[in-house]
Amino acid sequence: MYELVVVYRNIRRTDGTLAARLREFGSATVHEAMGRVGLMKPYMRPIYAGAQTSGTAVTVLLHPGDNWMLHVVAEQIQPGDIVVAAITADCTDGYFGDLLATSFKARGAHALVIDAGVRDVRTLTAMKFPAWSKAISAKGTVKATLGSVNIPVVCAGALVVPGDVVVADDDGVVVVPAALAQKTLDAAAAREASEGDKRANLAAGTLGLDMYGMRGPLEKAGLKYID
Repeated sequence: MYELVVVYRNIRRTDGTLAARLREFGSATVHEAMGRVGLMKPYMRPIYAGAQTSGTAVTVLLHPGDNWMLHVVAEQIQPGDIVVAAITADCTDGYFGDLLATSFKARGAHALVIDAGVRDVRTLTAMKFPAWSKAISAKGTVKATLGSVNIPVVCAGALVVPGDVVVADDDGVVVVPAALAQKTLDAAAAREASEGDKRANLAAGTLGLDMYGMRGPLEKAGLKYID
């Protein structure tokens, strides 16, 4: 049972080695390996191209136009964490900028994932501190309303439990439950090996039509070739 307006200090994080290895495969492969679940909505975009990271989730629940709890969550960051911020109602204000990024980075955070807006993008890019957000907005926020830290949240349609693995890159953000991390890693490695073989065949000129055995099903479905 979780309380509201509370900071949970002691959470069980997924092993950092597992989180780091999942980053190598990327969000698309991890999403597929996990059974095509856990993906945040596609409006969650990195603030600069080429950003790629993974880490263990530290969660925070915020209110519209109020970033007070981002300062509270900073104290709970451990090296390798990704702060995942959910909002109680739709908002695109710029909750996060270079000052908070400096604080998060000093604590060892790998990134921020927020279902709202960020700002100071040029400085964040120069700092190489990645963030995935719904919007970029110069509009600032206030500090007036309490939220919660390290409770389960729904961020951009995905359930995130503190300690889960977050994998993020140009393709999106995917959440791997802690209990599924090893299984997902194994499945991702197997999928990557299989795709390597397929890539080699395609590069050699083999058609996907033949490699995937599509000709029979296509004929059965009624596809006709006309010369």
